[in-house]
Amino acid sequence: IICSYCHSMPEPHPLIVPILEEVDFSGVANLRHLKVDHALITALVERWRPETHTFHFPTGECTITLEDVALQLGLRVDGLPVIGPFVR
Repeated sequence: IICSYCHSMPEPHPLIVPILEEVDFSGVANLRHLKVDHALITALVERWRPETHTFHFPTGECTITLEDVALQLGLRVDGLPVIGPFVR
C-alpha cells in the first residue's frame, strides 16, 4: 500500500544507538513511520505569527512549549544538556 502521507525515517546508525539510549532519546530515534497531515500543517502555517512566535486562532493565541514536546515524545527535560561533540 502506498501512502502519500507516510514518511519512512532511516534507522539510526549502530554506532550512535548507545549514545541515543544514554541520553534517553532512543524512543524518538526509533520512530520509523510518520503520518503527515498536509492540510493541518498548511492551516498551522497560515496561523503562525513569527513576530510573537504564536499561532493565532479564533479563540486566542497558542504556542508550543518545551513541556508540550516533552510530554508528547516522552523525553526528559531535566538533567545535563546534550551539547557539542560526544566522545567516549
